[in-house]
Amino acid sequence: MHDRVAKRSASNSRGNAFRAGAESNQASHPVDIHVGQQLRIRRVHSNLSQTELGQKVGLSYQQVQKYESGKNRISASMLYDIASGLNMPVRCFFDGLPQPGSGEGATIAPEADERIAYLATAEGRRFVEEILRLPPKLRTRTLAVIRAIAGDEDNGESD
Repeated sequence: MHDRVAKRSASNSRGNAFRAGAESNQASHPVDIHVGQQLRIRRVHSNLSQTELGQKVGLSYQQVQKYESGKNRISASMLYDIASGLNMPVRCFFDGLPQPGSGEGATIAPEADERIAYLATAEGRRFVEEILRLPPKLRTRTLAVIRAIAGDEDNGESD
């Protein structure tokens, strides 16, 4: 019986090319990745670890990681529970996506994913916290120094 259900569900959905699972090497759907990124942003903004969020909604931290990476899809009911646990509306997870039917495909910029992943690390959070402690004028100067250093590194690599 389990085999019949698996075969039927594998052939039923037109979105199967984007589904990711343990038995699949296929890419995640861009909307799943976007929702996962939004989950990570909202969790970090709420100052919760993956473990803490998982405990609020009955998940392991590993499952939260899979949701955040877009590797696993979040069901509607789980998204609702997560939104409740973060005290925000479900629609926040879809912010930044094109409107359905607009003809624009949902794409995720890889550099955005890298930035979000860094901000979700302890180092990234500490970096932002320390920068925010600076007065605005000093923040601007610090950013100029960082840009100069990054520019120097780029120039040095091409030699």
